[in-house]
Amino acid sequence: YSISGNQFVSLKVYDVLGNEIAVLVDEYKPAGMYNVQFTMHNGQSSSGIYFYQLRVGNFIESKKMILLK
Repeated sequence: YSISGNQFVSLKVYDVLGNEIAVLVDEYKPAGMYNVQFTMHNGQSSSGIYFYQLRVGNFIESKKMILLK
């Protein structure tokens, strides 16, 4: 993701029931481009559909992802 100015960034992963699975980013970030790697540890979650939500200032975007083991 990229941000144009200093803003608070939140990137979280949820299961299909809306339960929060992981918080990947939850802090103020300076302008720039960023990469985040999401790793599921053994036994933490099963294969299936998950959602991630990126919040930057007033911008909110949610997308679906599929985890295959």
